[in-house]
Amino acid sequence: MKIVINGASTPEAVPGLIAIASETDLVCASDKEGLAEALPGADILLGWNFQSRDMRGQWHRADNLKWIHWCGAAVDRVMSPELRASDIILTNARGIFDSVMAEYVLGYMISELKLFRETWRLQDEKRWQTRLTGKLAGSRAVIFGVGSIGRETARLLRSVGVKVSGVGRRARGDDPDFGTIFGPDHALRAIEDADWVIGLLPLTKETTRYYGAKFFDAMKREARFMNLGRGESVDESALIACLEQGKIAGAMLDVFNNEPLDRNNPIWQAPNIVISPHTSSYYAEYEEDMANQFLDNFARFKERKPLENVIDKDIGFVPSER
Repeated sequence: MKIVINGASTPEAVPGLIAIASETDLVCASDKEGLAEALPGADILLGWNFQSRDMRGQWHRADNLKWIHWCGAAVDRVMSPELRASDIILTNARGIFDSVMAEYVLGYMISELKLFRETWRLQDEKRWQTRLTGKLAGSRAVIFGVGSIGRETARLLRSVGVKVSGVGRRARGDDPDFGTIFGPDHALRAIEDADWVIGLLPLTKETTRYYGAKFFDAMKREARFMNLGRGESVDESALIACLEQGKIAGAMLDVFNNEPLDRNNPIWQAPNIVISPHTSSYYAEYEEDMANQFLDNFARFKERKPLENVIDKDIGFVPSER
């Protein structure tokens, strides 16, 4: 069985993968040229570099491919009309990044309400200045994206007293994690009195530039916007204008239209914004966890058992179980 590893120069770069070397042909493709050479005859593609776009223009070389495992939560980098039309199974790293991204959201919320940035500035200036801070419990958050990351975020926020609701593809009540999930037609109504608006949407045709001027205008002046989903979901010019006009209290972005973020991008200078370099999902052991998830699914593949985290290629993500 031939496994092509896209984004690694040696099999040893993927923790634990050498354990299946005796029963497989492990071929590394660290770049697009290497992938083009390796794809013919491959049974499985392991997308180790989940930021890679190397498969673009290479589908005609995938003459035997049965399964792609993408080591990221989002699969837009590998998704294509050719993949959608094929019988190739696509799986992702659903579940790996849930808790760390939920913690990232909570960290930003606490930092803003407790004025940590101002505290560090005053400390550097050696100034003793007592001031009032905010209270997180009792505030209201609306989460866009009710998959596994959104659900873990909802559970964590509820545990500290935040009132949480969600926005998904269909409306429903009495959800165990969100309470109420609003459908797309009521998304703007859902955020009218929200203190926190959290973007965790996957990138699809429907979610491209989803957060635009109309969206930000629907938020209240005291609210803050976060996006940890996909950068292309945000109209960055509209967000900059919104912040410059003081229409919302602030924003935190971990993903952007173009990465890495250019030094001359005006979003760096937007008021009341926190910028992080697409780091909300990274933690010390993430590579080991991604590799183990693939190996577990590989064992299923060998035994012809149903795979975990199968992407619905028509919608571009793993359908929610609820």
